[in-house]
Amino acid sequence: MEVRHGHTASMSPALQFELLDLRHFSAGSLRPLLDEESRIWSERLHWDYRGSADLLLQYLDSRVLPGYVAVENGRIVGYVFCVYEGHKAVIGDVFALESRESATEIRNELLLRLFELLKNTPGVNRIESQLLLHPHGAHQRVFEAAGFEVHERVFMEWPLESAAEAALRDGAGTPGGAVPLPAGMELRRWEEGDLGAAARLIAASYQGHLDSHINEQYRTAAGSQRFLHNIVRFPGCGYFDPEASFALVERDSPDLAGLLLCSRVRDDVGHVTQICVAPEYRGRGLGRLLMVECARALAKRNFSLLTLTVTSSNRNAVSLYEWLGFRGTHRFDAMVWDESGDDPAGPSWT
Repeated sequence: MEVRHGHTASMSPALQFELLDLRHFSAGSLRPLLDEESRIWSERLHWDYRGSADLLLQYLDSRVLPGYVAVENGRIVGYVFCVYEGHKAVIGDVFALESRESATEIRNELLLRLFELLKNTPGVNRIESQLLLHPHGAHQRVFEAAGFEVHERVFMEWPLESAAEAALRDGAGTPGGAVPLPAGMELRRWEEGDLGAAARLIAASYQGHLDSHINEQYRTAAGSQRFLHNIVRFPGCGYFDPEASFALVERDSPDLAGLLLCSRVRDDVGHVTQICVAPEYRGRGLGRLLMVECARALAKRNFSLLTLTVTSSNRNAVSLYEWLGFRGTHRFDAMVWDESGDDPAGPSWT
């Protein structure tokens, strides 16, 4: 196979395509590809990807998004893109038409070309990626060969019954069983003014945790605030749903003890984008309380499903979600390449 982007790759001799700079393409030229990708997001993950696709198309029309497009016989068959965040690059997505037998090969070539660009970009010493759409292991070898760590994550689903049904009713031993709040604490819905306290909570909650190695933003309050800003104000992870997002508040304190943020990824599907409890309040059932309150709020509005993602090795979290009624339906990978070696999470991941 000849790949005409400056070097030759040895793959299937029948496969020929060009890899071209993404910035040379208009939004309109990639829309059919993104429409097909949106269909797969809907089928595989119950996710209406059109909002994310529209946001991506806006960036494409500005001609500033780094990445590559695979073109075969004049037809666009795949793309990859990334964004820069200071010293870090985040690979946002890679996709190729899955109707083609060569889809995996095309995605791998797109990734290899992007690795080459990023590793030769001055000032970039870290690359992150979470390819939610692609099954675990689909691109593991190409990432590991390029020096990335690969961590398995799980996409989980909880079918929502009405608040009066068994899975959400009060009573001992049920997922909706009453959880007493610690003295001086209250549960309320998310408020815009919670951003600063939420950022501090996330940074404290993920200290030494594997997820702060996967997502560097979790390591500091400033990074966590950028993460929250993206969740609350942009549709990349669905549309933020304040009615199903909750905070555990310490009275007479500027701090939060717990947090759950939920977005709407389809008209009847919610997705937990963040849940955490302050270390000093763990082991009291507060994570379960937050999750059940979110499920109730969604069920009252006739949502049918609540989803989330979790790192496979986080067994405590996985066990809680399974006990509540979530089931893992899809496994995918998170990848990290860090040339600096400056990882405060260290070997004490929990």
